[in-house]
Amino acid sequence: MNASETTTAQPFVRRTRKVFYHPNGKGTGSALQLELHPAHEDTEGSVFLTMAPQRTIGMRTADDTVHPTFDWRNAVCLKLDLMDLAQILQVLRGVQESLADGKGLFHRSSNASAIIKFEHRIEPVPGYLLDVSKKPLTGDLMRVSFFFRPAEAFACALMIEQALVYVAFGIPTVIPRMRPAPIAVPAAPVADGADIAMAEAVSA
Repeated sequence: MNASETTTAQPFVRRTRKVFYHPNGKGTGSALQLELHPAHEDTEGSVFLTMAPQRTIGMRTADDTVHPTFDWRNAVCLKLDLMDLAQILQVLRGVQESLADGKGLFHRSSNASAIIKFEHRIEPVPGYLLDVSKKPLTGDLMRVSFFFRPAEAFACALMIEQALVYVAFGIPTVIPRMRPAPIAVPAAPVADGADIAMAEAVSA
């Protein structure tokens, strides 16, 4: 690089979202997004859970690939707080087999109500099934399911475990510590000429 060339530092952008895609050939798959919202000031942190049903199947040919798509416009979105995440983590860690003994978590807001069910499955395929039903005050019931494979569930458990710190305390910042001012030590008095002469006379 020449001395005349200058570089501009790019701002660091945090990645706060993770998306899992599970399309299938029947068009009954789904996608799931987790978005971290750290706590700040007087606002509690959370993780936003968004689940979208599969919209198109997609197609692969020798010349081109058309990827499946998901209906994010009609997705189900829920806000998970610290205790919601802790209970989901209990299932992922094997402390519980399901949320609230299979009853699920109930959410109510000013415009909708929802039930979140999450359970460990052994058969026919091992994994974890997340099922969310949401009923707006004015509108039809929306329901989306997502099946976590064991490796996905393991990764999700680690993500939630790490996210709990930010949901509870926010993003840590370095607060500079104020150093106390040094104590001023008085300087020793400097003897003048008369003092020196008197000292010599006494010593003589």
